[in-house]
Amino acid sequence: MKTIMALSLSIGRLSSSSAFAAYRALRVAPLSNNHFQNSFSSSSSTTLSMSSFAKRVLVPIADDSEEIETTCITDTLTRFGAEVVVASVKPGGELLCKMSRGIKIMADISIDEATGQDWDLVALPGGMPGAEHLRDSAALISILEKQQAAGKAYGAICASPAIVLAGKGLVGEGATCYPAPGLLKLMSSPVADDVVVQGNLITSKGPGTALKFALALGEHLYGADKAKVIADDMIA
Repeated sequence: MKTIMALSLSIGRLSSSSAFAAYRALRVAPLSNNHFQNSFSSSSSTTLSMSSFAKRVLVPIADDSEEIETTCITDTLTRFGAEVVVASVKPGGELLCKMSRGIKIMADISIDEATGQDWDLVALPGGMPGAEHLRDSAALISILEKQQAAGKAYGAICASPAIVLAGKGLVGEGATCYPAPGLLKLMSSPVADDVVVQGNLITSKGPGTALKFALALGEHLYGADKAKVIADDMIA
């Protein structure tokens, strides 16, 4: 029984067509022990193979991070098939964050746990003073500098391009951010576009552009064809 349950869990992680085929094979004909073991091994290998192709995305948050932006990033990139990990920058490894409008989000890991790991994308929500908390996290800045040096993707929305990236030399001319005078003056030649893609850097303006931002992040990781499918499914 335990072996059958394990097989069912493995099948559940496969694509729907593969899962149906495996399930049907179990129902249609009794299996010998050797055949059962071979099928289990094959399913496990396929599951591991599929998971190895998932893009790894880090989403750092803090108290007073913007919840619409955080949720758009995490939800949309999960739809693309990414492994999305939310990391709290709060001191002492505390995971529970109270967002800018009072919603509470439990992070998966602390930012210290995220250091030393490889990320295909690091995406920062905005919100104030949440962006300031992100800026003040030495561990997060180290991760962002590593992304930039490695030519890997990172992005920020709302206040974060100005508050987090601009002060650390992580954004150049022509990016965008929330259009408040105090933020715009921190940027170098900011533009008014909803989303700006500059090589491996993606920036955006705020809660109202968060879905566009998330889709642009997904397109950067998975390509335009996949992004169109996801956007159509979301009626975006």
